[in-house]
Amino acid sequence: MAAEASNITANADWGKANFNDIYNCPDPRLYFTTLRSLDYQIPHHGQAVFQALTYALRQLHPDRTPLNVVDLCCSYGINTALLNYRVTLADLSTRYTSHDLSVLPPRRLAAEDRTFFAARRRPETATATGIDSAARAVGYARAVGLLDHAFAETLEVTEPSPALRRTLAGTDLITVTGGVGYVFTRTFTRLLDCMPTPPWVAAFVLRTVPYQPIVDLLDRSGLVTEKLSTRTFRQRRFADSAERYAAFDALAVNGLHAAGKEADGYYHADLYVSRPPADIAALPLAHLL
Repeated sequence: MAAEASNITANADWGKANFNDIYNCPDPRLYFTTLRSLDYQIPHHGQAVFQALTYALRQLHPDRTPLNVVDLCCSYGINTALLNYRVTLADLSTRYTSHDLSVLPPRRLAAEDRTFFAARRRPETATATGIDSAARAVGYARAVGLLDHAFAETLEVTEPSPALRRTLAGTDLITVTGGVGYVFTRTFTRLLDCMPTPPWVAAFVLRTVPYQPIVDLLDRSGLVTEKLSTRTFRQRRFADSAERYAAFDALAVNGLHAAGKEADGYYHADLYVSRPPADIAALPLAHLL
């Protein structure tokens, strides 16, 4: 299905297109079919970064085995698939848009996926916890083995469940590739409240969305945030001209310019990595990435 046929509507809050009809399906096929037409690519960038971060965590803290990674706004478990399995975003996109799989009922697809991923699991993996408001999406990721723990909770609105609190207690790394703006300081406050020791936080944040309030919150928890200054990362193409111009307006409000970035027709994201000062001193971000 092309993106135009996906009932895309403008998000009144910050101008971003609304893809609600693809985020909570029984399986990931409509998600990939829709976003492939917009050259969705941010999980691909996240794969290299998150693998580098988990490798660094294991080197700096060898006692943390296995690592506990929490993927915020995890959807169908894509980030953890790319972290823990020998697959690429292109592999997943090709798989879920193929004709052979398009005819399978969701239950049969889940069975096929369990076999597919089990054969590609890396020898050293992180324990993966996914949090997303889309119950069917996180349920699918848990059913096929991508998530060890799956929670359909909306932390911007409600406190974490007791089960989620227990699971979060030993978190080593929080990852997020597209959720900041949909989730904000309430979510991060509630996450950190469940964690006796603040974890590393790696966030890809659209340049149209202010991140400083979260940086300030993380700072009060003892984390120092570094922004990768050498580049930005494409997220996906704009869905239409209305979304494009809304992005330009948001950039202008933040004192940013689209030239050389969003002017190419894509959303661009910055990468922020927050860590304790001692870890930054031991391994500066420029060396880590």
